Amino acid sequence: MRILHTMLRVGDLDRSIAFYTEVLGMKLLRRNDYPEGRFTLAFVGFGNGDAEIELTHNWDTDHYDLGDGFGHVALEVDDAYRACDAVRERGGKVVREAGPMKHGTTVIAFVEDPDGYKIEFIQHGA
Repeated sequence: MRILHTMLRVGDLDRSIAFYTEVLGMKLLRRNDYPEGRFTLAFVGFGNGDAEIELTHNWDTDHYDLGDGFGHVALEVDDAYRACDAVRERGGKVVREAGPMKHGTTVIAFVEDPDGYKIEFIQHGA
């Protein structure tokens, strides 16, 4: 078995695709409209066989309450400090600056997508 994707419900699909592709550097891998069900699925990822993120847009819903059960999506980065700088330069929001995790040495950071989902950067080899 392997993880295929994580699904996130988004209020504005184009805005979310722009964040994941332009701010985080992912690729739009595929996008399919389902008019009968009034929803669109867009899959983003790095295109290297790793797990993808499914962005689900229900046409009649423009926002969601995140709740408190979902935590975050984690991405490995070479340098969490530079990754945060790049997110800021591209108009993204850093919500926890890069630095060692509490009670540990792993360097992490958190950014937030347009719908409020947290994306964790974990520095490779930290």
